[in-house]
Amino acid sequence: MAFMFFNSLLLLLLLLLQISCSRFSLALQENSSATVRSGQINSNSVLVALLDSHYTELAELVEKALLLQTLEETVGKHNITIFAPKNEALERDLDPEFKRFLLEPGNLKSLQTLLLYHIVPARIDRHSWPKSTSALTHHFTLSNERVELSGDDSSGEKFIGSAKVISPNAVDRPDGVIHGIEQLLIPRSVQQDFNNRRSLRSISAVKPEGAPEVDPRTHRLKKPAPPVKPGAPPVLPIYDAMAPGPSLAPAPAPGPGGPHHHFNGMRQVKDFIQTLIQYGGYNEMADILVNLTSLATEMGRLVSEGYVLTVLAPNDEQIIYYHIIPEYQTEESMYNAVRRFGKVSYDTLRLPHKVLAQEADGSVRFGHSDGSAYLFDPDIYTDGRISVQGIDGVLFPPEEKAKEEKKTIKVATVKPRRGKLLEAACRMLVAIGQDSRFTSCRQ
Repeated sequence: MAFMFFNSLLLLLLLLLQISCSRFSLALQENSSATVRSGQINSNSVLVALLDSHYTELAELVEKALLLQTLEETVGKHNITIFAPKNEALERDLDPEFKRFLLEPGNLKSLQTLLLYHIVPARIDRHSWPKSTSALTHHFTLSNERVELSGDDSSGEKFIGSAKVISPNAVDRPDGVIHGIEQLLIPRSVQQDFNNRRSLRSISAVKPEGAPEVDPRTHRLKKPAPPVKPGAPPVLPIYDAMAPGPSLAPAPAPGPGGPHHHFNGMRQVKDFIQTLIQYGGYNEMADILVNLTSLATEMGRLVSEGYVLTVLAPNDEQIIYYHIIPEYQTEESMYNAVRRFGKVSYDTLRLPHKVLAQEADGSVRFGHSDGSAYLFDPDIYTDGRISVQGIDGVLFPPEEKAKEEKKTIKVATVKPRRGKLLEAACRMLVAIGQDSRFTSCRQ
């Protein structure tokens, strides 16, 4: 009897020990599973593959959105499918204003929603894709919004929403798969946030306006200039568009490129200055244009505004505004003009002086007889906007000599009246014949 009691007690202890061991092993498994989930991700994980893949723009946005921890927890629970836009879709094709909106610190929630919209908490392989447009499937993403999968049975193309899948199963890992898509997927909630922010900014933004300008000639407010069509000639004369003070000293000009941006004036000016240096003999002029004066910047701004210029380039001599004609002329056009009209006066940027051109020895001679220069290197640079003609001397504007007014003093001369009175008396005496002494008056 005692033996049976001892045997039953031993069986009961073994049963309790087995139950305790099973519970301990189960707790150990749960603890190890939790440790794996909360610990580091396996090197063969789809997240590691994403960070190391050529989808660098998407990986960078995931890190900026602080989503790595969230995705690690998701991968620890189930497989995921990532729809990764190509880098060009996030670099060049994306609206710059929308990209700035996503990267603003205050819009982190919108960026996270956008990125989670590209991840489905399920494994979707290329073989499980719909074969036709009629057989559509919908899947919930990590942003709790649905995406639509479709396919084209004739071409075999696959689509997610309106984005075409260009690299199905680009990355395949045990815990997920990555499909390369052509463009970024934008959920409605993020698009609505962007539209609201943009409309609010347009309403609250106050466009700064300067003080009204007064015309010094009429003492009235200047009217705003009408809009200018691209390619149209400038409205203002070139002298009004220039920076103040060019005839006295080089004045600092504004930055290149006017509000219309019709032409890239700075590129054209740089091109013709480089041509002068490579041509040889005009290094002095190029140095003065670039380093000693602001004329190169001024010329670039004028050409950007649509003005045309002709540069009469002295050979390695100092340049002055008297050598720039505010119109486009070539060697042929100037020679034809002087042959037809004999002498032609061209306006220069140094008002009010003009440069005189005339035909001489089968060429064009500029200036007056004392300080004239011949055109000997024609058409050094011509591009339809700027023309450079080489001359063999420096032109100087004619000196304005003061005209002295000669004052002539008129002296009034009084002729003696005695001769006229004697003559009149003789005529009277002869007429009446009273005295023979006056007969000599007849003679």
